[in-house]
Parts: sequence; structure tokens; C-alpha cells
Amino acid sequence: MNQIIRNLPEQKAQIFEGHATGNLLGQISTLQVRLAESAGEIEKAQSIRYDVFYREFGAHASPSCQASGLDQDLFDDHCDHLVVLDTEIAGSSEDQIVGTYRLMRKEHAQSAGGYYSAGEFAIASLMTRHKDRNFLELGRSCVLPQYRSKRTIELLWQGIWAYSQRYKIDVMLGCASFFGTVPAAHAEALSFLHHHARTDTSWHIAPVPGRHVSMDLMPEEAINMKKALNSLPPLIKGYLRLGAKFGEGAVIDHEFNTIDVMVVLPIENISGRYKAYYGENAERFAA
Repeated sequence: MNQIIRNLPEQKAQIFEGHATGNLLGQISTLQVRLAESAGEIEKAQSIRYDVFYREFGAHASPSCQASGLDQDLFDDHCDHLVVLDTEIAGSSEDQIVGTYRLMRKEHAQSAGGYYSAGEFAIASLMTRHKDRNFLELGRSCVLPQYRSKRTIELLWQGIWAYSQRYKIDVMLGCASFFGTVPAAHAEALSFLHHHARTDTSWHIAPVPGRHVSMDLMPEEAINMKKALNSLPPLIKGYLRLGAKFGEGAVIDHEFNTIDVMVVLPIENISGRYKAYYGENAERFAA
């Protein structure tokens, strides 16, 4: 359902000096990444989300979503929406949007009445333990099939990093998904995360009561490491490369037909090579 960094990019994002306080966050060739600037652009992002999540991957749409052809919820009006545009496409900016990521800062959550992922994971206790940290929830990541390349995903992440620098984000977190609702189908990958990529005590987080599904499905010594890594969804594999850890236990999301795990990524844990790469260009957008 989602894509993410696979390797270091073929070409670095080109940044424009004149947009340091604007919404543009980067560009590679004809692709640009920036924040959505209008209701129409947000609606197009929601339309892409509907096409990917519901039409392509079989999520179960509510009657209102079916009628509108949009993936939308009560959080959308309170968040920032990162969009990737292909400027080579003829038409309006809405016509050019090919990918999106939803960004929810603390002030967004306060106005919305909470974070989206709080419906699945007990994030309140985590935030209380780190009340001096500025959290950013990442969600609703999707890219149109024909744009699922290193270049597009690289640009999305450059935008997230620049955004995080601008708003002085300390910790990124959010749900990432395995397709389907049968944990045993992903036993090796889930067990790998449980044994080798779990958060430590200070960052411990688990599902809300009544929704916990064990990720400890295989003993550590039985895991084929290469097979486990290869079977991870690209989004989760990319988070691992950046230095993320994962909470204890998963949640089955029947609406989206997924098994969700919680990603926790303190900024200081981001791998040095990625931090150096993103930092070179993102500094210009921190103003």
C-alpha cells in the first residue's frame, strides 16, 4: 500500500533559494514536493488515497467514502498534506498530484481531539514520558502505481525531513501496514521486528487494550534473516533503514484490510548517511 526509500537516490533533490518560507520543499526533474495549498489539492490527495487504498488494495469503504470517491476522515481538516506533483502533466495543480503523505503535529492533534493512531496504539503514555519532545505523526502515505520509483519516494522523504526541520520535530511516529488480516501469513517478518527491531523501555508502546495481536510468532533462532528482511513491506523496510524501531504487538485493521505496527523514530536515531543527505538541502526550509 505504501512505498519508501529502497536505496540512496540516483539524483539529489534540487532546492530553490526563493522558496525558503513557502510550501515548496524540493524538486527532482519534473517532480516537486510541497504542502497542499488549497481545498482542491487536498481533495485530489484524498482521491488518490481512495484509488490506492480501496480500489487497488481492497479496503472497505464507508458509504460516505464510496459516494464521494474520497478517502477522508475527521483528521484531514486539521493536518498538513504533503503532495508530490509531476509538473509535466498538463492541467491544473490538482491534475499534477501523484503522491501524498499526511502530517499531523501536536497542535493539529489538539484541534482534532487526538492523533489518528491513538485509536490503535497507546501513544498518550509514550508522549507523557517524553513530554518535552515535539512529535509528528505520519500517515496515509500513498503514490500512484506508475510513480512508485526511488525518485518519487526520495522526494517525499526529502519533504518530510525539511518539514521536520522547519517545525523542530523531535520524534516521528505512525502506523505502518502489512497487507491482509492474518498475522501468520507474515510470521517471519513480524517475528523479526519483535526480536530485532523493538523499541527499548524508554520508547515502549503497545496497542490499546483489546486490540493487541502478538508479533512473537516464531522463536528468534528459527528466523531466516534474509527471508524476513525481503518479506517486509517497502515502507517498513525504509523506516528500518532510517533507524526506526517498532512497538510491541500489532493491530488488525479490518477496515483497511491490514495488520498495523507502530513506528517510532526519534530524530537522533536517524541513520547518519540519511541525515547528512537530507540535511544538506532541508536546512534552507527550516526558517
